[in-house]
Amino acid sequence: MVKEGMTVMVGGFLACGTPQKLVDQVLEQGTKNLTLVCNDTAFPDQGVGKLIVNKQFKKAIVSHIGTNPETGRQMNAGELEVDLVPQGTLAERIRSAGFGLGGILTPTGVGTPVEEGKQKLTVKGKDYLLELPIQADVALIKAYKADKSGNLVFRKAARNFNPLMATAAQIVIVEAQQIVETGEIDPDEVMTPGIFVNYLVQG
Repeated sequence: MVKEGMTVMVGGFLACGTPQKLVDQVLEQGTKNLTLVCNDTAFPDQGVGKLIVNKQFKKAIVSHIGTNPETGRQMNAGELEVDLVPQGTLAERIRSAGFGLGGILTPTGVGTPVEEGKQKLTVKGKDYLLELPIQADVALIKAYKADKSGNLVFRKAARNFNPLMATAAQIVIVEAQQIVETGEIDPDEVMTPGIFVNYLVQG
């Protein structure tokens, strides 16, 4: 379901909370010309970093690339377009797509190169940038536990961007460490409702 030219969101923070099995499948099939939306590009030998090394992305929308030297090399060589987005802004742009909003207003980046090409609005005497939603064709998500209806539970810091990304893509594929029967997860424990999930893969 990951096709050439698609925008793909991948959960994780330095590969923590990244669906490694799903990433490895994308690596194996070798799909090219993708746009990545992720917090970062992990490490050359971990998570989405392996896809960077394999040159499967034309563009990466991320908050930092410092742990993967290959991303910087490709960017400087003109082989990969990198859109660096402040981390909180990245999260909120994804959230705004998932929640059906037209964007967010943030003071982050005002007066810096971040504001170039963006609409600036003044509200009660304070300047804000209008940051537009980021939506994906496919989201690859990692969950600690899922029931067969797709209700998800994340574990500790591995939650990170996963719940937000699950709301902001047309197709959501979840790699879950545990898959249990519907009803085995207490409703109060559900962090992402099954309404957002299309496919489950045993992790």
